[in-house]
Amino acid sequence: MLVVEKPVNVPVQEDASGDEDLLSILKNDIKERYNKTGNVYLGLVHRLDRPVGGVMVFAKTSKAASRLSDQIRRNAMEKYYLAVIRGSMDSPKARLKDYLVKDRKKNEVYVVGKDHRRGKEAELEYEVKQEESGMSLLEIDLYTGRPHQIRVQLAHQGAPIYGDQKYGGKVNHPGQQIALWSHKLVLSHPVKKEDMTFESMPPDQYPWNVWPEYTNRDM
Repeated sequence: MLVVEKPVNVPVQEDASGDEDLLSILKNDIKERYNKTGNVYLGLVHRLDRPVGGVMVFAKTSKAASRLSDQIRRNAMEKYYLAVIRGSMDSPKARLKDYLVKDRKKNEVYVVGKDHRRGKEAELEYEVKQEESGMSLLEIDLYTGRPHQIRVQLAHQGAPIYGDQKYGGKVNHPGQQIALWSHKLVLSHPVKKEDMTFESMPPDQYPWNVWPEYTNRDM
């Protein structure tokens, strides 16, 4: 495995922008670090939206990729996020279940009814950690990995994520960085079968630094 902290605004894999992507950066690093010849294998087993930073795991062999992907399919890999939302939630802790549809042309996701033929189930659990300055800090346990899931489900609750222009344009402004961070992964090592936990803390920047105990003071 290779576990890294993804920088914000770096695409996970090559996209239409042509910007340097994380997968290529890591492959090049492995090639140089270990003096490898030919193509370097690195398996992408999960994704983060381009503006989102935090912890990610990659597979260094096809066998590891298969086993890690299986953990994700079985919801055996626990994925936790931190998010700063505008306003507050109705309950301090709750499970949200919605059905989502993605418009690929617009690259936007919408909440639809349960009976929608293209709707895919999306589920997460959140806990409000603290509230301050008209915002709330949430820890999110993500059960399914739908595109833009956390952003859409929270916006649907009337609590858009700080800085999210796509799903919170009425309260956020261009140039604000989205306050969504991949905080923790709990998984089983694909070979040793040992339980492993990896954590990453958001940078010491606004709005994260409203809650300094939840930030990485070295960033």
